[in-house]
Amino acid sequence: MKVAVVGATGLVGTVMMEVLEERGFPVTEFLPVASERSVGKEIAFKGEKYQIIGLEEAVAQQPDVAIFSAGGSVSKEWAPKFAAAGTTVVDNSSAWRMEPGIKLVVPEVNADVLTPEDKIIANPNCSTIQMVVALAPLHKAFRIKRLVVSTYQSITGTGVKAVKQYNLERKGFKPGQDEMAYYYQIFENCIPHCDIFLENDYTKEEMKLVNETRKIMGDDSLRITSTTVRVPVQGGHSEAVNIEFEKPFDIKQVKQLLSAAPGIIVQDDPANKLYPMPLMAKNRDEVFVGRIRRDESIENGLNLWVVADNLRKGAATNAIQIAEYLAAKKWIGELVQA
Repeated sequence: MKVAVVGATGLVGTVMMEVLEERGFPVTEFLPVASERSVGKEIAFKGEKYQIIGLEEAVAQQPDVAIFSAGGSVSKEWAPKFAAAGTTVVDNSSAWRMEPGIKLVVPEVNADVLTPEDKIIANPNCSTIQMVVALAPLHKAFRIKRLVVSTYQSITGTGVKAVKQYNLERKGFKPGQDEMAYYYQIFENCIPHCDIFLENDYTKEEMKLVNETRKIMGDDSLRITSTTVRVPVQGGHSEAVNIEFEKPFDIKQVKQLLSAAPGIIVQDDPANKLYPMPLMAKNRDEVFVGRIRRDESIENGLNLWVVADNLRKGAATNAIQIAEYLAAKKWIGELVQA
């Protein structure tokens, strides 16, 4: 399997390489790809050194799969070029997510929508991924009518610059204007502003949760509203999810469904102070669900607390799980005879 990681020097790209190695993905030829300023530099993967190459050279080498985390503009321009060369692209940016005909995939939820003809596959937004993993088994059983979501999102979701800003502020330094990932101080602060504001006064991140959830769940009738908040945390994203179902439910059944669902670990024992936290989710691939309780203010209402490492399940791991699904179907790579 010839594998390219586009954006290999970035925060998510680095984690993608770690996950490829950890999960034993069958990489026989590795192509680290980055911007022109990084071309020629060395990068480590599976104990070996590789020279970073540019996008044109990567396309020419026709990898079996190219996993992108290089930003929307790069994906929009280069994903079709890789696809035209026969490469299957799994893209982590927002460039293709809502494009008609492009599949938006969380393997535990809707991998079955994929076909061998899909040459560009979109990886959803990090906060969407962890939420739909938790929602899918419940939607199937009780049918979701309405969702109210509040997120508490790690600074790592913004990238290296945000982590640098936080560390400078934590040490008592005031970052310069060009060192600020956020308009305001993030250390000891919460900023109710993820991504840019849109005409409806929601942020782009908030509307991603709305639109991407509907697309992944295959249900445009879902009523969803969200508020996304950036918090001074590095371990992962947390979400308070309020659900109104069409059908009545039993709390015990909810916990059983979540416990049996792939990719979920239920941590729900308030008496013993057991509940999900980003500190415990860091460097893990699972989605953690807890604080499972009935919303007593409405009929058929439920509250969940959902936590996951946004760089792993929220980005790198989900993308590689998509590639694993394609490889298992033998839609990418060649079967190597023993």
